[in-house]
Amino acid sequence: MTKTIQPELTLVGAGIGDPDLITMKGIKALRRADVVLYDALVCEELLEYAPQAKKIYVGKRVGQHSFKQEDINRLIVSNAFAGGHVVRLKGGDPFVFGRGHEEMIYAQKHGIRVNLVPGISSSVAAPALQGIPVTRRGDSQSFWVITGTTKEGEVSNDIALAAQSSATVIILMGTKKIDQIMDSFKAAGKENTPVAIIQNASTPEEKIGLGQVHNIAEVMREKQLGSPAVIVVGEVVKHHAEYPQTLSKVVVHALA
Repeated sequence: MTKTIQPELTLVGAGIGDPDLITMKGIKALRRADVVLYDALVCEELLEYAPQAKKIYVGKRVGQHSFKQEDINRLIVSNAFAGGHVVRLKGGDPFVFGRGHEEMIYAQKHGIRVNLVPGISSSVAAPALQGIPVTRRGDSQSFWVITGTTKEGEVSNDIALAAQSSATVIILMGTKKIDQIMDSFKAAGKENTPVAIIQNASTPEEKIGLGQVHNIAEVMREKQLGSPAVIVVGEVVKHHAEYPQTLSKVVVHALA
């Protein structure tokens, strides 16, 4: 008697960089996976939790050949019906700029059962690991999480709106548009607002640049920071242990 394959998809958030930051539920999903489709920002060490599974790299990186979303959707469906349980392993959290919801709906429309395992998002974890709280009494009552670049390749209009608030503003995928992004804060009178750019958070390659709105683009270039990175704009950045020294250097440079 032929065994009936029950097509199933589990969207798993791998967390940020450090493989230890995945959840136990995510590990359990990997252990029973028949196929794993994984992204560019996923630590490949996590694939060891699925030794029996077929692994398919479907990464998308700026400036490199990458899979189109439509191709990934089709791979999910075809592998679910052919193999059974597909784990879609995505960096961070699948529902935070990860297009996880699109993949979930596409799979459901094809009769595939879908599960979701949330992951730790870099939007809050990257600042936290650098000692920067995204909210703090007296400094920030809320925070925005915004994509730096829209699907059309433009700077999000939400950045100009966020710049007018007192909230912490966290920008993902924004390093290529750093000058335009900071122009929005300058237009809102925020030239001296603290800024941090954190690259490769939680990994051995982690780097940070600290400054203010008026000079952070220069700092980024001096330190050769790039993607993947998280940009944090707000008074909370001043709580980073090295920020006071950074500020004093800026003042000395300005007076020189």
